[in-house]
Amino acid sequence: MENFPAQPPFACIANHSSHLDALALAASLPARWRDSIFPIAAGDTFFNTPAVAAFAAFILNALPMWRRNCGSHSMQMLRERLVEDKSIYILFPEGTRSREGKLAAFKPGLGMLIAGTSVPVVPCYLQGAHQAFAPHQKFPRPRKIILRIGKPISFPSTKNDRAGWMEIATTSQSAVEALALGS
Repeated sequence: MENFPAQPPFACIANHSSHLDALALAASLPARWRDSIFPIAAGDTFFNTPAVAAFAAFILNALPMWRRNCGSHSMQMLRERLVEDKSIYILFPEGTRSREGKLAAFKPGLGMLIAGTSVPVVPCYLQGAHQAFAPHQKFPRPRKIILRIGKPISFPSTKNDRAGWMEIATTSQSAVEALALGS
């Protein structure tokens, strides 16, 4: 808990191998922030049908991120909401759930949201979520899930351009990998 910033805004990032991941991260945050927590969810999965979209938006408080054709305007709106509304974003920079449970390369979207801002990124690592509810499973299984929370990283002087976004992706991925190794 000591690694979470004292107050929002910030972004919690982690490896992604299960639909339990966002729930595990959200559950670790103090209840007083409940209305500020927004998992960033794949629009093509969680906002494709009215019933699933209602569940994602009203129960999970999720915001959609369209993996295809996500324009700069959409990213700018998410960036403004993060900073101005003092939000907490839960996101998975790999872009999709791992089918094997292994960490994949981080995409630059995280950098697009936070480059050049004072918004800290809190690296996290989830162990056991893949065994509890892998992408091919229909129902979760009772398994122990361990969440490691690293020290926040900030990128206020990182340029808000492609090179800066990739730098943020690489640095953030290294921080999550270090947590996977237990350091």
